[in-house]
Amino acid sequence: MLEGAKILITGGAGFIGTALTARLADHNQIRILDTLRRNALSAAGLDQHPNVELVQGDVQDRASVDAAVAGMDYVIHMASIAGVDTVLKNPVPTMEISLEGTMNALRAAREHGQIKRFIDFSTSEVFGSFAFRVREADVTSLGAVGEARWTYAVSKLATEHLAHNYYKQFGLPTCAIRPFNIYGPGQVGGGAIHAFVVRALKGEPIQIHNEGDQIRAWCYIDDIVDAIVLAMTRDEAVGETFNIGNARSSVTIYHLAKLVVQIAGSQSPLEFVEWDFADVELRIPDIVKAEKLLGFRAKVDLETGIERTLAWYRTKLGL
Repeated sequence: MLEGAKILITGGAGFIGTALTARLADHNQIRILDTLRRNALSAAGLDQHPNVELVQGDVQDRASVDAAVAGMDYVIHMASIAGVDTVLKNPVPTMEISLEGTMNALRAAREHGQIKRFIDFSTSEVFGSFAFRVREADVTSLGAVGEARWTYAVSKLATEHLAHNYYKQFGLPTCAIRPFNIYGPGQVGGGAIHAFVVRALKGEPIQIHNEGDQIRAWCYIDDIVDAIVLAMTRDEAVGETFNIGNARSSVTIYHLAKLVVQIAGSQSPLEFVEWDFADVELRIPDIVKAEKLLGFRAKVDLETGIERTLAWYRTKLGL
């Protein structure tokens, strides 16, 4: 476990950043740079933690990024537009924030000269619509130009290359993480489990796109936080990309909805709605590399994760 470190998390007021802050704040100094478009950090009360400094700013502003990086030991670069619906509505900002923001963060980290690790957050979207037991070195498959969904994946793949080249050319100790369908307590924004859990607790209809036969591997929030800390502290992480997910928690969206309803003891009906946009039909990671180099293995199974998530939302919603 890290102690006494100074850590910058860009986009740190989001779901994963807030969970990482909760894990590290008691024994480290955390600085969050975020526009606060979504703010799970304040909802969790962590903006009042004595070791947390919240700076409202945009990674597209180089001066803000330079000031945020100053004095830090680690940079965890999460800032981006996320969520399929948000990306579809904002394809230009999606690419601009990823590309400009990552360039600013990498340049600032290099000029700072004392960064022990720079972690670039990528996405499992780089594998396209069909991805079964995909390894980090497998060929990425991106959708057609003009299809808004894939703008996020294109920009994230570019930032991965940029981060790795900063290591190769300048010696900046970078690595990249590709999260696979993260869920759990405190989630803000989109996400199937988030939506299903809230609707199940309220007894509202749960909407499933098309036939619900899309397959995902779901990774509980505590597991990816474990992986981030390992990537920060293991020398073997430098210069690498890691899939982070839980292949053992792979189910169809239809089965996921039924499972949430069952565990919640809900009467929510399932509704099938037509979805004409590009979608991911199959996405299951191979995490052997993360296991070998980082010692990472997901611990929380899907049923346990859903139970914990339901319990958190029951308290939050007063249900």
